[in-house]
Amino acid sequence: MFPFPLSITTEPSIGRLALRLSGFVRGRLWLQVLVAMVAGVATGVAIGPTGGWLAPKTAVLVSNWLAMPGYLFLAMVQMIVIPLVVASIILGMTSSRDMQQLRSMGLRTGLFFLFTTVVAALIGLAVALSVQPGSYLQGAELPAATAAAATASAPPSLSTLPSQIVRIVPTNPLQASVDQNMLQVVVFAIFVGVALVTMDSKLARPLVDLLGAVQEVSMVVVRWAMYLVPAAVFGLLTQLTARMGLDALLGMGVYVVTVLGALLLAFGFLMAVYTVGRRRSPLAFLRGSRDVLLLAFSTSSSAAVMPLTIRTAEEALGVQQGVARFVIPLGTTINMAGTALYQVIATLFLAQVYQVDVGLPGLLLVVVLAVGASIGSPGTPGIGIVILAMMLGTVGIPAEGIALIIGVDRILDMSRTTLNVAGDLVAASVISEHTPPAPSPDALSDLSGQPANPA
Repeated sequence: MFPFPLSITTEPSIGRLALRLSGFVRGRLWLQVLVAMVAGVATGVAIGPTGGWLAPKTAVLVSNWLAMPGYLFLAMVQMIVIPLVVASIILGMTSSRDMQQLRSMGLRTGLFFLFTTVVAALIGLAVALSVQPGSYLQGAELPAATAAAATASAPPSLSTLPSQIVRIVPTNPLQASVDQNMLQVVVFAIFVGVALVTMDSKLARPLVDLLGAVQEVSMVVVRWAMYLVPAAVFGLLTQLTARMGLDALLGMGVYVVTVLGALLLAFGFLMAVYTVGRRRSPLAFLRGSRDVLLLAFSTSSSAAVMPLTIRTAEEALGVQQGVARFVIPLGTTINMAGTALYQVIATLFLAQVYQVDVGLPGLLLVVVLAVGASIGSPGTPGIGIVILAMMLGTVGIPAEGIALIIGVDRILDMSRTTLNVAGDLVAASVISEHTPPAPSPDALSDLSGQPANPA
């Protein structure tokens, strides 16, 4: 057992990575993104069916080329998310002082994330049933589907549940990475982290140092991808507006306002949890986390901003280092309250558009599926649409409706990512408040009368 955190050598690495990401905040990346959004919609209106500046075939060709930086950005983030999440979770676990603390903190973290995700999904359910955003588009002509139909997956039954639980443990971690089965990847990382904590530190140190290097390499790639963000937003919105037309986007206004309002209510719930659990003002939280929340909004990726989230938790919010470096990497993968809320509203919206009677059992199934599907999904842009495609067939909603959702998903993706990152920070803050501080190497030396020995 380690007498003090094993991953102490990775502290400068986290600081450097966070400092690099902070540069994007100082460069007002969020403002560049907002300008790119407006410019993208305007360009799409001009060259698309609304403005008619270009012939339809030419407009498609031009918009496809303009959208290329966006698809390149998505590909780069998805390429690097697996090594980044694995390295960060293992390094966070090895920063814990002992197995008892790790076990206690892991249980509390999992229950906290499950609680906030379920509450967020219920908020989405209540708002969607109250506003009925799909009723404003009933009878409207939907655009042709551009995404492949999702394969409907039957919900688990009592007879199949044991085998599904066993499948959470990956028999082939490499295949789980290829399939981007993030829940299996997280389970693998947890197993490795626990093994490293229980090993002799001399044997574990080389792998920990290697993982620190992997984490830094991953963030270098993420930093490269960040430079593409304004062009990515501009190109993707140009393509979507040119394909759908401005009228279709404006017709989605009620749906967009419904999702944003529900996300705001969920954020208010998180602030209440922070106030009660941390006994501090939510204004202090907002001041401390402003930069990382703006960057999360700009990039739509909780994984991309993870080092800055860790630094914000430690320096601005006063979270213990061991707690921050365990809770936040884990939350980047399994804490998707904003995504779960979005799934519920989007599913009910399309059910209302197609006038599908979901019923009470269907509503409960939607909540369960939204919570389950959001846990373990990668913290990368656009993942909400992938999860939604898996859910619609289960409750009998035509998958063609995804084409309508895609048109306004960018702004919603940015907003729900902001809620996800805020949830990670709140979780780390509350858990740190109720976790005894780990003794420093100097304190251990004083207690024993001998210099602290990492071995």
